[in-house]
Amino acid sequence: MSTATQTRQSPEDDLALVPAKPRIGDKVFTGLSTGAGIAIFVILAAVALFLIAQAFPALTSTPEMLESRGYGPFWSWVAPFAFGTVYSAFWALVFAVPVAIGIALFISHYAPRRLASGLGYVIDLLAAVPSVVYGLWGANTFASALQPLHVWLATYLGWFPLFTPPASGTGRSMLTTSLVLAVMILPIITSLCREVFLQTPKLHEEAALALGATRWEMVRMAVFPFARAGIVSAVMLGLGRALGETMAVAMVLSGAGVIKFDIIGQQNPNTIAATIALNFPDASGLRINQLIAGGLILFVITLAVNMLARWIVRRRAAFSGAN
Repeated sequence: MSTATQTRQSPEDDLALVPAKPRIGDKVFTGLSTGAGIAIFVILAAVALFLIAQAFPALTSTPEMLESRGYGPFWSWVAPFAFGTVYSAFWALVFAVPVAIGIALFISHYAPRRLASGLGYVIDLLAAVPSVVYGLWGANTFASALQPLHVWLATYLGWFPLFTPPASGTGRSMLTTSLVLAVMILPIITSLCREVFLQTPKLHEEAALALGATRWEMVRMAVFPFARAGIVSAVMLGLGRALGETMAVAMVLSGAGVIKFDIIGQQNPNTIAATIALNFPDASGLRINQLIAGGLILFVITLAVNMLARWIVRRRAAFSGAN
């Protein structure tokens, strides 16, 4: 047999070497995807440039100039509001995350199919409720209902720094605001966690059960490790919603420009978004620039949170659930 005959490729090999002809659909899809990515980058850059340009007069003004107009130094003015923004969002996560994970786990692994479907619709419906409705409910109903709890905490747990007396007489405190925010971010975290839990490979779950694991042990050893990155992403999305919430916080929280750690007191640190919403209609001149500079600080905080979420997800990406 000749060498040419031995080295001749099969027809399948000849077809494999032929480059695929580009199709119109591929070009359209590639163009749309690239355009969407560029568009969101341009929009984000435009927002950042607008905030920087409008905030520049307030950031570069001397403290004497700001004080002469009754505004106070910028960093001393914005620090309590930045603290209140992060502090209220932190407590909202403390209250919402365990409940959201529990509800998502119940829907995905414990509830009967009909009940799980109906409960999932109800949870998703909470995300459609406007912020102003949550604000009205929190200010007019929920705050007064929690006021006795404030008195009880101040009376019996007043020695603890978070419950330092005197308690708020109206219930419009950081505790109430954080609980309202927790209800608002609950459907976001629950929905994402539920979908992530449902993506757990059935072979992993069945293998754990076959080895004698209980239902909880199966969840702990198979579901949670697989869903860890998704849980982090869901929590960070909820945190982003809590950081930027405006109307509900402005209507519920009795806020001021203070830095305080107790969550039931009469004076509470306000948030940046609520401060801008309450003061912007009557602002003029350099005051507008100061408020926009506060928005720039909120933009930086939110961007830092998103970057932290991406970093955590990349660190957890080593375990994909398939290995």
